[in-house]
Amino acid sequence: MAQNRPVKKRTPRASARKGGDARRRLLWIGGIIIVVALVIAGVAAGMAMHPYKGNDTWLYIPRDATEKSMSDSLRARLGSAEANRIMTFFSAVGGEPRRAAGAYLIRHGQRTLSISRNLAHGMQTPVRVSWNSARTLQQLAGIIASQLDFTPEEFLQACNEELTAQGYKAPEFMAAFLPDSYEFYWTTTPEAAVRRMTQYRDRFWTDDRREKARKLGLTPVEVATLASIVEEESAKPDEYPAIARLYMNRLKKGMLLQADPTVKYATGNFALRRITGEHLRTPSPYNTYLHPGLPPGPIRTPSKSTIDRVLSAPAHTYLYMCAKEDFSGYHNFASDYATHTANARRYQKELNRRGIK
Repeated sequence: MAQNRPVKKRTPRASARKGGDARRRLLWIGGIIIVVALVIAGVAAGMAMHPYKGNDTWLYIPRDATEKSMSDSLRARLGSAEANRIMTFFSAVGGEPRRAAGAYLIRHGQRTLSISRNLAHGMQTPVRVSWNSARTLQQLAGIIASQLDFTPEEFLQACNEELTAQGYKAPEFMAAFLPDSYEFYWTTTPEAAVRRMTQYRDRFWTDDRREKARKLGLTPVEVATLASIVEEESAKPDEYPAIARLYMNRLKKGMLLQADPTVKYATGNFALRRITGEHLRTPSPYNTYLHPGLPPGPIRTPSKSTIDRVLSAPAHTYLYMCAKEDFSGYHNFASDYATHTANARRYQKELNRRGIK
């Protein structure tokens, strides 16, 4: 007959010992987890605070960028290691390529996390768009579009829409812009760019300047047109007031302006060094040898300083001018045709001697 073996009862001390072992194991595991977490956090912090060690560089992210194309752009500009760090944190903060579209100046020493956040939130660096002058609206469109994220054709279309709405006629469009440096975001629309630059032009035309133009019998557009001819006529700014007043004298007397730069503009050949009779017969509303008054609009975008020189041009009696025969860039001025003819003959003689055709 089988006998039941007596069951050993756990003593309180044995139970306590086993419970202590379990707690120690849990503490040990928890400690490992904490250490690992701290290591990971330390590595992440190190990555986040890692400074970009290259030279300052521009990064451009187009509107249709994907995560891959964005990563490729980063690698091309900053190197693979830096790109990987930035893309890691870009994703971690919820970045999307469509929101990152824009231009960003990545500076030497800038932290990975800072770069990633800027990209994720679309915090672009303003782009400075600078230009000195343009002879045609097409040339201006090319200059502006080369520095922003739209095409020359889109800029021209924006001019047609925005400037027409502001009351400009097509030949007057060039008078709506002033050469200078402007700040835009790279993704600025062409319409916004046109409005920004025309607002700058409107601020330039203060009440004082408008009053000066009124006293001269000119509108701001006409002043810009006259200033554009003056700039093309001479490379010597100290001559600008005298040239401007000469043309105003001719306008008041009802004389043809007969400004050679308008003939160049009419022919489309800006490299002409000698205006011939054939050029003077060019059929164009810009040819001031054929048409009275000012041309329909500016033949270039004149500078602010030239406009001010036109507005403040001192009075004189000159009606004629001719380039000096010493080719200094200056002009001989005359109040009567006989003196002008003598000046012109000396200049023509020197042109012939130098073989300039």
